[in-house]
Amino acid sequence: MTRAARIKPISYFKANAAEIIQELGEVGEPMIITQNGEAKAIVQDIVSYEKTQETLAFLKILALANRNIEQGRYRPAKEVVADLHKRLNARKTGT
Repeated sequence: MTRAARIKPISYFKANAAEIIQELGEVGEPMIITQNGEAKAIVQDIVSYEKTQETLAFLKILALANRNIEQGRYRPAKEVVADLHKRLNARKTGT
């Protein structure tokens, strides 16, 4: 379905809300709602919304990691693993 077909006025949304909600889950594409000819809102199913939020969170983590690397705030993986082993052994032995 084309993006243009997914643009509907708010009056259509009000009159067909139940059908639109069902369709959103089936199609997985968001719908753009207009008011007075201007795009005002996006309506999407919860599964698509959650996927979008997870993707954004992952991208934020990657951006933070890149910033840390650029600022020299990182350690070699071998060093980190060695520290984790030390901590685990200390917990096991109670020291």
